[in-house]
Amino acid sequence: QVQLVESGGGLVQAGGSLSLSCAAFGRTFSSYSMAWFRQAPGKGREFVARINRNGDSTSYADSVKGRFTISRDNAKNTVYLQMNDLKPEDTAVYYCGGGNFYSTLQQHYFSWGQGTQVTVSS
Repeated sequence: QVQLVESGGGLVQAGGSLSLSCAAFGRTFSSYSMAWFRQAPGKGREFVARINRNGDSTSYADSVKGRFTISRDNAKNTVYLQMNDLKPEDTAVYYCGGGNFYSTLQQHYFSWGQGTQVTVSS
């Protein structure tokens, strides 16, 4: 498996932007599909975005489509989430996950980071 470490969270005003990074430690990063999920207080973990192994296929939750962009750099063992036009409802802990399936389901991801907090003020 691969170890994942997220970074880049913080506090931002509504309409602002943040860029999250997820660094992977292990030699098999390029063999994994990657995804971002988020968990707001009192809610379950929900899918945000996914990217396949070579980065040529992505998809997004309807709530973030057009505002968020997922990308990856296999040479740097890193996956990114660029978040623009942030809204208070985007406030959550954001997690990156790695798995063998290009999936929107969290049970298909077996490597998880510790999460990074994103807070959007109104």
